[in-house]
Amino acid sequence: MPQPVLELAKLTVRYDRAVIINGVDLVVNEGELVGLVGPNGAGKSTTLRAISGLVAWDAEVKRGTFGDIVVEGEVKFLGQSIKHTPAHEIRRLGLVLCPERRRPFRELTVLENIMAGAYLCHDAAQVQGNLDRCYELFPRLKERGAQIAGTLSGGEQQMLAIARALMFDAKLLCVDEPSLGLAPKIVEEVFAALRRVHESGVAVLLVEQEVGQVFKMADRNYVLSQGRILAQGSGEALMADETLRAGYLGL
Repeated sequence: MPQPVLELAKLTVRYDRAVIINGVDLVVNEGELVGLVGPNGAGKSTTLRAISGLVAWDAEVKRGTFGDIVVEGEVKFLGQSIKHTPAHEIRRLGLVLCPERRRPFRELTVLENIMAGAYLCHDAAQVQGNLDRCYELFPRLKERGAQIAGTLSGGEQQMLAIARALMFDAKLLCVDEPSLGLAPKIVEEVFAALRRVHESGVAVLLVEQEVGQVFKMADRNYVLSQGRILAQGSGEALMADETLRAGYLGL
C-alpha cells in the first residue's frame, strides 16, 4: 500500500491578524499526482510556501512589514515533522518547490541554470545521473544547453525550472501555476512534461488555475477557498458537483 510522502494536519498560516490558511488537511502518497485548485486568493501558493519552509523565512525577513507571521498545525514529509526545518534542509530531504513565474537565472546558460539545482549535491556521479535524467525528460533542454536562459520561450523556461528542481533527487515536486502566462499550445507541452515527471516515479503536488488540465491528470484533487479545503476527490467527482463548478472552479 502506498505510504504518505506529505501530510498536512490542521495547517494554519496567519500574517498578523489575517488568516491565509485555515486548518488545511492534505495528503500526497508515493507515486501520486495531486491537484490543489481553487479561485485566486484562495491560499494555494501560501500552502506551498509553508510546506517548503519559505513562510518561516518570510517571518524572519519581513517582520514589521506584515506583522507577525505564524504557522500552526503539522507538516510531515516522509513521516518526519518538518514544520521548524529550514528551507534548504527541506530541499535536501527531497521536497522541492518549483515556484510560479519560472524565474530562471536569465543571464546564465540553460546548462548552468540546470546545474544550479545541484548546488547542494557533492556526489559527481549522482549529479551526472540526474542531469541525464533531466535531458531524457526534456530533450529540448539538451539541444539548448549553451543558449542563454533569458532567450528561451516561456514554455521552455518552465521546463527549465522543472528540470532545475529535479537535480537533487526530488521525492516530491510542488509546482506552482506552471501555465501562468503561456499560450494554450505551450500549456499542453508543459503539462505533458509534468506527466513524464510523474511517470518517472516522482510524486507531484500541482497548484494550477487550469482546472480542466489538472483534473485530466491528477489521481486526486483538493479544492481550496478562503484558506479552507472545501472538497476533495477525483476530477470526475468534483466536476459533477454543480455548486463547486460554478462557485469555485470557474467552469
